Amino acid sequence: MELLKSRDVLEKVVLANGLQDAQGAWSSFERLITPWQSKEDRIAHAEKRLAKKIQTTVTTKTNVIEVAYSSPDPQLAFGVLKTLGDYYSAKHVAVHRPSGSYELFAQEAQKYRDELKDAEAKLRNFGTQNGGAAAPEEQRTNLAVQVGTSVGLLHLAEQSLAADEERIRSDKEQMKMIPERSVTTRSAAVSDKAIGDMNATLLAATVKRTQLAMKYAPDYPLVKEADQEIAEAKAAIARAEETKYVSEATDRDPTFELLREDIARTQADLAGQRASVIATKRSIESIQKQMGALDQFSISHDDLLREAKAAESNYLLYLSKREQERTADALDATRIANVAIAVPPAIPVLPVFSWSMLVLIALGTSLIGSIGTAYAVDYLDSSFHVPEQVVDTLGIPVVIAVSKKAA
Repeated sequence: MELLKSRDVLEKVVLANGLQDAQGAWSSFERLITPWQSKEDRIAHAEKRLAKKIQTTVTTKTNVIEVAYSSPDPQLAFGVLKTLGDYYSAKHVAVHRPSGSYELFAQEAQKYRDELKDAEAKLRNFGTQNGGAAAPEEQRTNLAVQVGTSVGLLHLAEQSLAADEERIRSDKEQMKMIPERSVTTRSAAVSDKAIGDMNATLLAATVKRTQLAMKYAPDYPLVKEADQEIAEAKAAIARAEETKYVSEATDRDPTFELLREDIARTQADLAGQRASVIATKRSIESIQKQMGALDQFSISHDDLLREAKAAESNYLLYLSKREQERTADALDATRIANVAIAVPPAIPVLPVFSWSMLVLIALGTSLIGSIGTAYAVDYLDSSFHVPEQVVDTLGIPVVIAVSKKAA
C-alpha cells in the first residue's frame, strides 16, 4: 500500500495522464492565484491531489488491496487506475528483485567453472607426474596387503631358518657319536706258510743234530746248539699254531653319510632361507617407503579432490541460481511476479448515481436549501411583521398597525 502512494509512482501516473495540466475549476483558480508556479510545482500539487483522491483498503483476511479513484471524466479515471497498476507492478518488481543479480550469478558461475577446470587439470597433471597413479588409496591398500603377506613369509622363513639351524646342530651331535667308517667283512685263519717255514727249520735242525750225534757226544757244544735250535723251532711252531690272523674290510658308515648329506642339504637350504629373509626384509622396507610416499601423495591428491568438489559444488550452486534469476527475469519481463492485478480497471459506463437518484437528491437539496434560506432570511430580518412581535419585543401596546407597502 505504501508503494501505491510512493512519490515516483504517483509522479509517473500524473505525467502519464496529464493531471498537472487538468482544466478543472480548482486547477484554473489555483493557476489564477499562483501564476508563478513552474511545471515541477504543478506536478507536485497534482501528486498531492492524486494521493488524497486514491482510496486504498485491504480486504479482511486476504492479501488483496482494493484501489479506488473517482473523477468526473471516466476516461481519466480508467487511465489513472490502469497506469497506477502498471507502475505499481513495475515498482514492486524493482523493489523485490534488485537489478544485476543475474549478471552477478553468471560471473560467479563462470568464475567457479574456471576454478573447476583448473582443479581437474591439476588432478590430471598430478596423476601424470606421479607415474599415472590415479587411485592412491587403492594402491596403498594393495601395498598394505603385500606388506602383510611379506611379513607372513618373513615369519615363515625365520621359522624355517631356526629349524634348519637346530637340525644342523642335532646332526652334528649325532655325528660325534657315530664312526665315520664301519667294518663290512671280517675273516680269521692260521698262517700255514709260517708254520711250514718253521717245520722246515725244525727238520733241518733235527738232521743237523743227527749228523752231529753220529760224530760227537751229546754234551758236545755243537750238539747242544742243535738241540737248542730244535727246541726253539718247536716252540715257534707251537706259537704259530696258537696265533690266528684276522682279515677285515671297512666302508663309510651309512648313518654317518646320511647325517653328513642331511647337513649339507640343510646348509644349502639354510643359505637360501637366509637370503630369503634378507630379501623379504628389503621388500618390506621398500613397500613401507612406497606407502609413506603414497601417504603424502594421497594427502595432496585429497586436497586437489576437495578443491575440485568445492569448485564443482559452487559452480552448480551459482549455475542453478543463475538459471533461477534468468527465469525470474523472463517472468518479470512479462510482469509475472507475486503481485498481479486481480480486477483490471475499466471505463465506467454508468455514473456513480442514477438519474432518478440524482433527481431525488436535487429535490431534497433544493427543499432543504429553500427552507434554510427562508429561515436565514427571516432570522436576519430585523423588522416587525405582525403587532404581536412589537408587543413581545418592546413590551408596549399597539394602538394601530400600518403594513409596509412597496413603493
